[in-house]
Amino acid sequence: MLTERLSALLRDPSTGEIRAQLQPLFDELVGSDRPQNAITWLQRPPGHGPALLRQMATGEVAISHGTFARLPMTRGRNYLRDLLVALEVLEPYEPLIERIEPWLQQRRVGLNDVHRQTIEQFARWVVLRRLRTAAEHGTLTKAMAEGARQRLNRAIDLLAWLEHEHTTILELTQPRLELYLADQPPSVLHAFITWLNRTGINDRILVKNPSPTTANVTMGDADRWRHVGALLHDDSVLLYTRIIGLFMLIFAQPLTRACSLRTDQIRATDPGPVFVTFHNTAVEMPEPLGELIRQQLTRRGKASYASRDNGWLFPGGIPGRPMATENVRGHLVALGIAPHQARHAALFALSAEVPHMILAQTLGISLSAARTWAALASRDWGAYIAART
Repeated sequence: MLTERLSALLRDPSTGEIRAQLQPLFDELVGSDRPQNAITWLQRPPGHGPALLRQMATGEVAISHGTFARLPMTRGRNYLRDLLVALEVLEPYEPLIERIEPWLQQRRVGLNDVHRQTIEQFARWVVLRRLRTAAEHGTLTKAMAEGARQRLNRAIDLLAWLEHEHTTILELTQPRLELYLADQPPSVLHAFITWLNRTGINDRILVKNPSPTTANVTMGDADRWRHVGALLHDDSVLLYTRIIGLFMLIFAQPLTRACSLRTDQIRATDPGPVFVTFHNTAVEMPEPLGELIRQQLTRRGKASYASRDNGWLFPGGIPGRPMATENVRGHLVALGIAPHQARHAALFALSAEVPHMILAQTLGISLSAARTWAALASRDWGAYIAART
């Protein structure tokens, strides 16, 4: 039944055969060990994904990212787009970034020409550029994308307020800006105002720099090792949650980077140790963590399709994508492990034992961050010595 339905859906009317570009999709769905999932997907309303596939098969629309970009975003269309990328029908793209652009086009409706141009330039040269840099380094998260939308929202709110006041961003004065900011924190507009000043669009306005974040530790070493012990030995916890949590608690890996590890960063021999390259240096894993990683290497992802050979150590529920950080964060928090605190506790402990240059090269943190943590660890050690004398 599935084969017949898919054949009818993906048939090119000009040839009577499956449209060539969509053959990988046909093969994947028909060859799946979960055929009922495909049947359910084809039947589930409102059917945006199957309807779009039919248009692609007939040539009514192009099989391209541009087609998806011109359509309203729905869960079905987004899933189909990710699946086509995972099957190499479409070239790779970064959904967290790509989905901001059509949202912004809708959000800026109503602004005058000057303000539309201003927000587009700010989005392109500041907000989206930062997201793309994070994506290139494998550190882009859903929270970062949401933060980007918030910065754009606040900037658009300011521009709309100026139009209501019958003025423009070019004429905005410092007193009027401070009046606008009287009932909200200046930090929400810091990036936008700083960019306006730096580019000369309006160099008469300023906002105070946000308070810098400092290295701090709120998880004690005893709690850290208690969590390590639980994750090493509690088989009731999901395997990927255990490994990712241990990468944070022992090797101070950010949640995003841990979730995005690839299998080619793992070197495993059986018998023999397991090595993981977090940045530039292969690190030997202690047992039984090494054995947990060996088990993970044999697991397939949660996605119904295209989750077998995508290269992720932790393949996620979306075809071709790694495990979502929000998924793992929720599991860890439910276990009483706050990811941010766990990583800081590990950084603090490692900084007291490993020279900061080696720490930076091994863990993939900046030299300045490594120096900051080394200074914090040495301050604590000095206080300990003073307390003992």
